[in-house]
Parts: sequence; C-alpha cells; structure tokens
Amino acid sequence: MEQTVEQKLEALYELQTIHTKVDKIRQTRGELPMEVADLEDDVAGLETRIQKIKAELDDLEDAIVNRKNMIKEAQALIKKYETQQNNVKNNREFDALAKEIEIQGLEIQVCEKKIKEHQYEIKTKTDVYENAAQNLEDRKKDLEAKKSELETITAETQKEEEVLLSQAEKAKEKIEERLLFAYNRLRGNFKNGLAVVTIERDSCSGCFNKIPPQRQSDIRQRKKIIVCEHCGRILIDETMSEDIKNVTV
Repeated sequence: MEQTVEQKLEALYELQTIHTKVDKIRQTRGELPMEVADLEDDVAGLETRIQKIKAELDDLEDAIVNRKNMIKEAQALIKKYETQQNNVKNNREFDALAKEIEIQGLEIQVCEKKIKEHQYEIKTKTDVYENAAQNLEDRKKDLEAKKSELETITAETQKEEEVLLSQAEKAKEKIEERLLFAYNRLRGNFKNGLAVVTIERDSCSGCFNKIPPQRQSDIRQRKKIIVCEHCGRILIDETMSEDIKNVTV
C-alpha cells in the first residue's frame, strides 16, 4: 500500500531515534577508536623506519668489511711490488713499481678514511635506531592499553548496539529508497547525525533557527515532507516525536 506522508515521517523519525541511540553508544567510546588507529599507524611507521635503519647499518658494516679487504689486498700488492723492486734491471722498472706502491698506499689511506666515516655513520644511526626502538616499545605499550580500554567499553555496549542496528535495518524497510538516500545524506552532513528533527520553542532543534508560524502549522498537518529552510533537515512536530518515543521505548 502507498504510505501516507504521516507514515513516511513516522518511519523516518523512528529510524532517526534508533540511530541516535547507536550514536550515543558510540560516543561513549569517545576518541578511543581514533587514538587506537593513530597508534597503530605510529607503530607501523616506526617498524618500517627501524627496518630501514637496520638495513642501512648492515650495509655500512658490509662496506667496512669490503674496505678492510681492499686494505689487505693493497698491502699484499705493496709487499709484492717491494719484492719485485729488489729484482729490477733498471731505474724505469724501479720507478714504475714505486708508482704502483704509492697508488696502493693512497688506496689504503682512502679505505681507512672511508672506514672512519662509516664507523661515525654507524654510531649516529645506532643512536637513531635505539631511540626509534624505545619509541616503538612505548607506542606498543600505549596501543595495548588503549586497545584494552576500547575492548572493555565495546564489550559493555556491543550487544545493545547489535540489537539497535538490527532494529535499524527493519526500520529502513519501511522507507522508500529515495527518502532513505536523502536521510543518509543528511546524516552524513551533520556531526551529530541528526537528519530528522522536531520543532522546539518555535525553532528547528537541529540548527535552532526560528520557524515561521505558517510553516509550523504546515508541519503539524503532516500533509507533506517539510525541511528546515536553514539547515535542510526534515522537520516533524513535537506530538509525533512523543508518540514515536513512547512506541520505541
């Protein structure tokens, strides 16, 4: 059967009443879900950072080992060239070997300089690593505490919320798709989630702007769906809200 406007308004306000109860339950959790999500992001970020620093430290250690091996190779070549110098036949060969010895000596100096630079980087990065590891440990403890707190609050209200959400699904079945879409859009537009509101003290209880007497009279007649001129919320009269509250209590 085709619903009357009054029935449509009743169905919308019934859904709003259920959703308001759900919103109040979720408000008891406060900022905890967001805090948990932020801490999870912090932990993930720190873990990624620590892994990156660890990889950089490993690379630096490998670089030091490589440089030490290059020094050993250079020292071996110097010994080899010095031995060959004892058996040269002319000054040209002696000078050529002397040049090679000089080159290997410079290579050793470069390697020793690089090793010192790498050791300094390792010290600096180790400090950063240890600070990050401590921060990670602190964040994990904070996360564990916040999760525990959230789980406790959620456990206390979960059953009630599930019942209300089930009621909301049934209430939605009474509302035509077009109106349900408008209702959901309005709920999303306002922080308090109020899409259907009453007249209170001659004003919209959503935005508190005055409603002209003639418009109030039209709302009370329940012949058409009327929205607030200022905030766009769907308006119903006080009597309807009381009737529905008595039914849904």
